[in-house]
Amino acid sequence: MQPTGKALGLDVGLNHFYTDSNGEKIDNPRYLRKSEKRLSKAQRQVSKKVKGSNNRKKAINRLGRAHLKVSRQRKDFAVKLARCVVMSNDIVAVEDLKVRNLVKNHHLAKSISDAAWSLFREWLQYFALKFGKVVIAVPPHFTSQDCSGCGEIVKKSLSIRTHVCKCGVVLDRDENAAINILVKALRLLGYISNTVGQTEINACGEMILYLKLETVLKQNRSLKQESPSL
Repeated sequence: MQPTGKALGLDVGLNHFYTDSNGEKIDNPRYLRKSEKRLSKAQRQVSKKVKGSNNRKKAINRLGRAHLKVSRQRKDFAVKLARCVVMSNDIVAVEDLKVRNLVKNHHLAKSISDAAWSLFREWLQYFALKFGKVVIAVPPHFTSQDCSGCGEIVKKSLSIRTHVCKCGVVLDRDENAAINILVKALRLLGYISNTVGQTEINACGEMILYLKLETVLKQNRSLKQESPSL
């Protein structure tokens, strides 16, 4: 597959499934939330049936099929979106989120589980290996607070959705984070130095990618040959 010369940073969230470093947003499908009424009804039907009866077994089967449908919808979404992202870019940068720790927040646990960020990341990595692309996870620290234009810290609460910096950069909060994620990844891979500003990525990023990408892709293909089939 011919290199595209493109790299993309992704910032996942609950308002949107992700916002990328180009400013594009993908809606969160919220399959579980949309199916809650149907699942609750199926659960009540199980509770009403006599334990050990055939009717209870049938109700349990209906409940299981309802949960399976949600699971399949979530997987289908993750697979198709991950394939599209990987096929369109040579490098995809994501945050190295510890989802197990995040779901300890009982107020957000259901929404985080419904978003299935871990599933999406698994499929990103699978398709990257399959098509000879690179998916890299970077530390999530300060990606939302740092300015993608000058690097200064701009503190903001979760309720503030627009990043405004004294350097003149005004961006959607999540787009700013996605750019920072991409910058971290390119630095880790050696495409840019610490002295290169975030706003210079669009100007020189693609040229640097063309120069160095073949080496990285060769390494990735070697890993693919050594790894067992997924």
